[in-house]
Amino acid sequence: MTPYELRQLAARGEFTSPTAGYCEGYVQANLVALPEQYAQDFEAFCRKNPKPCPLLEVVGPGTALTSRLAEGADLRNTLPRYRVWRDGKIQQETQDVTAFYQEDLVFFLLGCSFSFESALVQAGISLRHVEEQRNVSMYNTNIELEAVGVFTGSMVVSMRPIRYDRVIDACLITAHYPEVHGAPVHIGYPHLIGIADLQSPDYGDSVSIHADEIPVFWPCGVTPQNVLVQAKLPFAITHAPGHMFVGDMKNADFYQEIR
Repeated sequence: MTPYELRQLAARGEFTSPTAGYCEGYVQANLVALPEQYAQDFEAFCRKNPKPCPLLEVVGPGTALTSRLAEGADLRNTLPRYRVWRDGKIQQETQDVTAFYQEDLVFFLLGCSFSFESALVQAGISLRHVEEQRNVSMYNTNIELEAVGVFTGSMVVSMRPIRYDRVIDACLITAHYPEVHGAPVHIGYPHLIGIADLQSPDYGDSVSIHADEIPVFWPCGVTPQNVLVQAKLPFAITHAPGHMFVGDMKNADFYQEIR
């Protein structure tokens, strides 16, 4: 389906699945929405931590309609699933946040590693979570972030098992997409970044890892949700992990030469 069709299905409550593997070739984005009083610090936080929080578009206050990634798309109902936060805790998950909308909300769309997956697949690198029709595995780590105001914490990473002889290829391919997390931050040895058990992800689903594969870890756009737990803002909205905003821009639009 096209990104527009997926967004319309989501708006009608007819598409509630993780978006990995859908609308191949089109950009996907993480979502964070905050009251305006916190927006300036959060934007600065993203600028200081561009690997896990690559900023693609800022929408509002006063509107929830996008202008860059998908002109006129309504961020209140075009994602498959949202999380509503109060005081640093998830109050509920829902398919539509229109009832929670406030005029002072500022929406941040952050790059998502699902966007570089098409390039990996085109290079013949298989993606286990897509093959197994599962959400990607995501983990909290001990990789500290640069703090701004109340926004502080550690990075969340997504993991993809990559065959040993294709790890370098995967690193080089994804390095061309810095606006959607870029190259991995860690390869193998999960305990060195604070991950005790790969079969027990903090977000998403576990996937099988074959004997000829090594776990490769990319920065993840769920990082702001880890930060929200510590910031304890009175109110916030995010996407549910794996349930992204799918835009009309092509992933190829974000390709950059490596210098």
